[in-house]
Amino acid sequence: MLKPSVARRRFVAVAAFLGWAGLSIQLYLILYLRWSIEASLLGGLMSFFSYFTVLTNTLVATVLTCELTSRESAARRWFLLPGVSSGIAVSMALVGLAYSLLLRHLWHPEGWQFLADELMHDVMPLLFLGWWWCCVPKGTLRLWHIVLWLIYPLVYFAYALLRGHMLAAYPYPFINVDKLGYPQVFINAGGLLVGFVGIGLLVVGLDRWRRNP
Repeated sequence: MLKPSVARRRFVAVAAFLGWAGLSIQLYLILYLRWSIEASLLGGLMSFFSYFTVLTNTLVATVLTCELTSRESAARRWFLLPGVSSGIAVSMALVGLAYSLLLRHLWHPEGWQFLADELMHDVMPLLFLGWWWCCVPKGTLRLWHIVLWLIYPLVYFAYALLRGHMLAAYPYPFINVDKLGYPQVFINAGGLLVGFVGIGLLVVGLDRWRRNP
């Protein structure tokens, strides 16, 4: 029988590998498509990082990698703070729920695209939330943490609107101003914001319920 520390390290290693694998596959698919139509690869890279899913999965893979490494650094300590990793867990839960409720029915990817989608939208949210539940110290979160966590999606939303206005390209259909108009886009964003706060309240509640003695 494996010792808890060994089992934990193996779990984190597998989760980190799958996290980076999903991102790598998605990046390859975008760059290959851009190359095949002789479009700018730099533009493909910018498009890759325009998705909330990609940014959040990158944060998740980074946190899991920090958990694996033993070399101390300010970045490692910051990413492994319960307040930071819990906020990323909230964002990752939103990624999985929003995709299942709003986007999954809009297309049916196949092959490598299907694998990348499953890893980033289904597998990694479950793995990271499992890691948060089992490995992150509990009992330190407060309600004001939710206010800090909101900065990330709000900044992303502002960036997505600005980028969409400049390039006429929006990463998600529910924030496509050209088709929906600003009133509907802000209503949609408000609904996602309510969902984010709801998940944040649940995470804080679970943290208090499972706080370490």
